Formats: sequence, C-alpha cells, structure tokens
Amino acid sequence: MATVSQLQTQKQLFGHPIGLYILFFTEMWERFSYYGMRALLVLYMTTSTLGTDPRGIGLGWSEENALELYGWYTMLVYVLSIPGGMIADKLLGQKKSVLVGALILCAGHGVLAIEDLWAFYTGLGLVVLGVGMLKPNISTMVGGLYAPGDIRRDKGFSVFYIGINLGSLLATLLVGFIVAEWGWHAGFAMAGVAMLLGLVVYLAGYKHLKYVGNLDKSDTEASDEVSYGRLYSDLFKSPKHLVITFVLVVVSIIGWFFLEWGYGLLFLFLTAIIALMMMIYKELNSQVYKDRFVVLLLSFIMVIIFWGAFEQAGGLMNLYTDSKTDRDLFGWTVPTMMFQSLNAGFIIIFATVVANIWAKRKLKGKEASSIFKMATGIIIMGFGFLFMVFAAMQFEKSGSSSMIWLVLAYFFHTIGELCLSPVALSFITKLAPVKYASLMMGVYFAATGLGSKVAGIVGESASDFGEYSVFLGILIFTIVIGLIFILLTKPLKRLTHGAEDNERKFQDVQDNEPYELEENI
Repeated sequence: MATVSQLQTQKQLFGHPIGLYILFFTEMWERFSYYGMRALLVLYMTTSTLGTDPRGIGLGWSEENALELYGWYTMLVYVLSIPGGMIADKLLGQKKSVLVGALILCAGHGVLAIEDLWAFYTGLGLVVLGVGMLKPNISTMVGGLYAPGDIRRDKGFSVFYIGINLGSLLATLLVGFIVAEWGWHAGFAMAGVAMLLGLVVYLAGYKHLKYVGNLDKSDTEASDEVSYGRLYSDLFKSPKHLVITFVLVVVSIIGWFFLEWGYGLLFLFLTAIIALMMMIYKELNSQVYKDRFVVLLLSFIMVIIFWGAFEQAGGLMNLYTDSKTDRDLFGWTVPTMMFQSLNAGFIIIFATVVANIWAKRKLKGKEASSIFKMATGIIIMGFGFLFMVFAAMQFEKSGSSSMIWLVLAYFFHTIGELCLSPVALSFITKLAPVKYASLMMGVYFAATGLGSKVAGIVGESASDFGEYSVFLGILIFTIVIGLIFILLTKPLKRLTHGAEDNERKFQDVQDNEPYELEENI
C-alpha cells in the first residue's frame, strides 16, 4: 500500500494530485454515457411503435411496465458494484477493475445503438456489468489519493463530483438534441462514443495513478484474511448468525413464490451480502473498528431513502415533464430530457460553494459531521417535492403546470445531493476497513441501487394514487427521516471514535506543506 511519503511525490495541480483530474475526466465521460441513456430510457420504452413520434419508433410499453424495468435496471447497475468491489479487492485491484469496466461499457453502449430488441436487452446487461466494475473502484481510488486526516479529501470528492455532473449536464443537453434530430438510437450511439473517450482519457493518464488502486499481493498471498469464502464458511461456526441467515433465506424463498422470481433472486443476493457484513463485523479485532462499521452501515439507510426519492427524476418526474408540464419557452418547446440537465448544471455551480460552507463550519468548531450533512441533505432534497406538489395542484386546476416548479424542485434536489452524495463517498473511505474498501464502496452503490428500485416502485404507484399523493408522501417521509438522523447525530458521532476529528490539523496541506504523519494507508 502507498505510504504518506509516496503520496507526497504525486504531482499537484490546483492543490490536488493530478490523478484526481484523470479520474475526474474518466468519470465525466462514463457518466455522460450513463445519464445520456438514462434520460431517454423510459421515454424510449413508452413511445409508440406506430412511428408517429418524430423521435422515431419506441417499444410501445405502458408507463407502469417502463418504470418497473427502469427500477430494476437502475438498481442492478449499482448492486453489481458489490461483486465489482470484491473482484478488485481479491483479484485485480481497483485500477485494473476500472479498465475492465470501461471496456465492457464501450461494448454495451455500442450494442444499444443496434435497432433490435435483443440488442436493447443485451446492451443493458453489459452496461450493468460495466458500471458494476467501474463505479465503486474509481471512487475508492479518489480516496486513495489523500493521506489519512487530509482535509482536502472532502473537497477532492466534491471536485470529482463536479466531473460526474459535468458529464450528466453535457449528456442531457446533447443527447436530448441528438434524439430530437436523429432519433433514439443515435442517442444510444452518442453515449457509446462518450464512453470510448473516457477509456482513452484513463489510459492516457495511467502514469499519474501509480500509487493508487493497486492490488496488494503481499496481503492476499500471505494469509487468507481477505478470503470471502472463509468468511462464509465461518458462518457455520456461529449459530446466531447462521439462524439470522436461515430466516432471511426463508423470507427470500417466500418472496420468490408470492412476488416474482426477480424479487426472490434479489432477496437471496441481499441475504448473502447481509451474512457477509455480519461476518466482517465479527472478524474486526477492536471495538473501535466494529463501532465505525456499524455507523457506516446505518448511514446506508439514509442513502437508500435519499435515492429512492431523488431517482424520481429519471422516472415519474420525467414522465410528468413530458405529458403534464408546459414546456414552451419563448415559442420553443424545451425537450423533456433537457430538464434533467438542471440538476447537473446546479451541481457544477454550487458544488464548491456547498463544500466550502461545510469546511468553514468545521474549522469554526460547528457541527459538520458527515452524518449531520447527510441528514440535512435528505431534508433539503425532500423540500424539493413541495414544488412538485404545487405543480400537481396547478395541473389539477388548469390542465398544465409551469416549468418553474420543476426548476425549483431540481434546485433543492441538487443542494440536498451535494450535502449527501460526495460526503457519503468520502465517509466510506474514512470508516471502512482498509482491506474491504472496494467492497464497502460497492455496498454503498448497492444501497444507491436499492434506492433506485424503491424509486421505480414508488413511481409505479402513481398510476393508482396519483402524482399529488406520491409527491406529498415523499415530502413528508424524507423530512421525518432526516430529522430522526439529526437527533441521532451525537451518539453516532461517538461511535466513529474521532474518525473525522483530526481533519482540521491538516488544513496546511492545501498549501502543499509536508504531511505530519508517516504511516501506511
């Protein structure tokens, strides 16, 4: 593993390692490909097969069926981050895993450009596998660029997050225009070109990632400490954990028969992950590490809830924009997909502003822990749905709603996202056991994926309860959950055992002064 002295030798640019910017642009193009396709996916599935839409022939699915697939797809994209993290921890290392993921993504987006149903399903499957390999590992590499306690870490993730959303902004603007001019599959093809650019950037900047993302062969060859097989075998030596796992397996089987096979497989997969988390907790050799691990897992509850609400953007809110919003702007009808660029645009404008506000609070000794930031983010994002409630009320009265409600909703969603998402990424690199770093990043993205599946289920319910009830329900629920976690901030902070307390000592690193510690990461 890299030492602090090795990290000091990294070339710097604007106060951060150059490697950050390589990962920035790689992720930017990967997110261009993902969000470009995400923006058109539900609309493509619900467009008629009769050829009357100027964007071309779609799949002709009902909104309910389209939202169901959208939920499964956006969940699996992130749930596969768990095996992607495991492969990195045990076999390839993060750096090579990102490369493999990028290659698979290029293939997936290329297949999606083919106008056939088999290509649609095959392409989605390849994208799921590719994101699962790339997403958790590139984020873990960002954390690896910084020494323990380096206050630049959160800001580095905020910079990285700008890359994510710059890709999203470009995608939702350009892909929307391309689809309007040349049709659905031209949009899919553009996403593939973007991913190819991301691969080129990554390969060109490989030399700047010398000390991060490498597989530590000495650990994996010297002992079986990172053996997932051993952890599962140890499950049979622990009656309490074995009983819990057995109960969850039974619940999964019931889900298989009474819901559908997809849910049964999902529940079995989650059971395997829960069992692994229990055994990792049991293996940790100090109460400090155990407590931190628990806090990390509890923070994932906020992640699931946040994304379960936020991901309405690509589903229910996307459909609402397309059919119930007055999109006329000075005589020009704004393409539906372009509204999703609001989120990315706001992030680019406000990311460093929000990060600096939290950093200044921390330096002044005010409450600025990751738990507090994330809980605040849920509340702010929840208030965004207040404007969607207003939009639904206006539609019921006049048969159309103003686009200003969407702008305000996306603004609040964005500020909430900036308080939670980059903070959560950084939080994982602070609390996760080092040898399971990629796995825990994978679990985080799996939590994001579960939130996306929840979003699909909630979106489907609009056909029964109506948009007004769904938006109001999300508003109330998110605010309540956020307030609960704010009340729990102090006890949860105690369980982190000062993992974030030393960051103020390293503020001089921003001026490239020497590190005070000389230890292994």
